[in-house]
Amino acid sequence: MQIYGALLLLPAAVLLGTFAYLPTVATLINSFFLPGFRGAPPEFVGLENYAMLVEDRTFWRVARNNLIYALGTIPTSIALALGMALFVNARLPGRGFVRMAYFTPTILPMIAAANIWMFFYAPQIGLFNKLLGALGLSGVNWLGDPSVALTSVIVMTVWKEAGFFMIFYLAALQSIPPELKEASDLEGTSRWSFFWRVTFPLLMPTTLFVLINALINAVRVVDHLFILTKGGPNNATNLLLYYVYENAFSFFDRTYAATITVVILLVLAVVATLKFTVIDRRTHYQ
Repeated sequence: MQIYGALLLLPAAVLLGTFAYLPTVATLINSFFLPGFRGAPPEFVGLENYAMLVEDRTFWRVARNNLIYALGTIPTSIALALGMALFVNARLPGRGFVRMAYFTPTILPMIAAANIWMFFYAPQIGLFNKLLGALGLSGVNWLGDPSVALTSVIVMTVWKEAGFFMIFYLAALQSIPPELKEASDLEGTSRWSFFWRVTFPLLMPTTLFVLINALINAVRVVDHLFILTKGGPNNATNLLLYYVYENAFSFFDRTYAATITVVILLVLAVVATLKFTVIDRRTHYQ
């Protein structure tokens, strides 16, 4: 029986080891080397790459950008997703059409979505500047001004992700027993009290799941930066994974890119440990 169980787990274990654990170990090993040039073998330098990372001002700016990006996208996406789910879960005309409208941005490829928003943000012919001009206001260089470029990327991401997270909240709302609402109505409980005392606590496991997904999405942003800003202007929208890409494939410094990747993995490991040891227990009321 144990052999049978091990054979069932073997394909998944092979895939996980090949595409997750082995690349992680290889990345960790590469972070202790400097790249070899002109056919020379890589040179072992120990923690020198990490020391260089600590002194890298661009890295700290990119990390700060990513923190602002996460703080801007995660709470906003979750709040909008919950609000939209509550709205489309109610009895309203055309509910199916509204659900489809909310979910449509999710099914668009990120590259396609970025191209749509590139048209919205274009300085001369963009939709947003046309609307501002109609109101008698001067246009904004949405992606070229360092003071608003990151905010512009955040707005596009929230638009793209909120509908996806709404689906999970909608499924969770529909799984809440209707007897709870009937009992609250008999007690004369207001809708606001019922939401905060019954609905929202029952949605906490879903909120945790959505939160983890939103955090992962905030760290792995690459694709729409290619279309919108390429990390500019002056690294104002450069984020961690895009910075890894730049070092690996633009600057050909793959060992330094591996060092940044190891730091990102360590931060995510700390978050995962906190999630499994503290947040899970409080969320599932164990």
